[in-house]
Amino acid sequence: MVYVASEQRYDTMIYRRCGNSGLKLPAISLGLWHNFGGADVYENGRSMIRRAFDLGITHFDLANNYGPPPGSAEETFGSILQQDFTAYRDEMIISSKAGFHMWPGPYGDWGSKKYLISSLDQSLKRMRLDYVDIFYHHRPDPATPLEETMGALDQVVRQGKALYAGISNYGAEQTQQAIRILRQLGTPCLIHQPRYSMLDRWVEHGLLDVLETEGVGSIAYSPLAKGMLSDRYLRGIPKDSRAGGPSVFLKPEDLTESVMDKINRLNSLAERRGQKLSQMALAWVLRGERVTSALIGASKVSQIEDAVAALSALDFTDEELAEIESILA
Repeated sequence: MVYVASEQRYDTMIYRRCGNSGLKLPAISLGLWHNFGGADVYENGRSMIRRAFDLGITHFDLANNYGPPPGSAEETFGSILQQDFTAYRDEMIISSKAGFHMWPGPYGDWGSKKYLISSLDQSLKRMRLDYVDIFYHHRPDPATPLEETMGALDQVVRQGKALYAGISNYGAEQTQQAIRILRQLGTPCLIHQPRYSMLDRWVEHGLLDVLETEGVGSIAYSPLAKGMLSDRYLRGIPKDSRAGGPSVFLKPEDLTESVMDKINRLNSLAERRGQKLSQMALAWVLRGERVTSALIGASKVSQIEDAVAALSALDFTDEELAEIESILA
């Protein structure tokens, strides 16, 4: 059937301005790191993207190496765009990244101008796009001068291959340097994509302050701490879960007795708030609006629906915030 987007898609989603820019992002964005590769079920990915858009999720986040195999998530997304979203391209924010290993030899990794520009050209071909809305450097490169890496981001924006430039996984000091270089080049840094959750709060030690001071937006990935802040592990480790399989991102030993005690206590608080644990975890990341958007992953449509439903209860009482701090201490 021909896809027609819901006429109510903008009725309930919250949109937040990204730093000092003119761009607004949905409070919930959808990442295609997992479950959209060549090894996954195409129609499941298609259903998730359709439903996300119908719920007001306009931002879809990719990278050159997403799959498996690497590159296949962008190919899948490109096919879905062609089938369903040609008429809606101007309503979508599509991002990609480069910075991790992508092809053999000395030019397929890290942060050289050669790698970044070549990678974006490949990503555009895979997605069948003329441009992406945001292009990120995926991780800092200790061997390449920051001026070269930021110069590559500036160049692709000036070429019209990307509308905005961003960085990901940079520390506070590196972020400040990158922002300064991009500003001098005339291409402001739009956004930073760091890892952030109740169980991983490193961004609170300087990075969020830098972004707020410099007027740069932020989008938090892994807000559910690799799925630990969901109901998946409240009663043990399911065989079909990340921790129950061969995943290198979450292992059974990560779910220690101490971590599980915190998760169960947080779940009790979420139940008192009338939320699932995953919904409270998303609301907590988005509290106070220091974070522009929470970037979720999903394996089925219902998870996207649950995430968007979290936006109906973003406020916390002082007592709830104090209880969370006590649990996490």
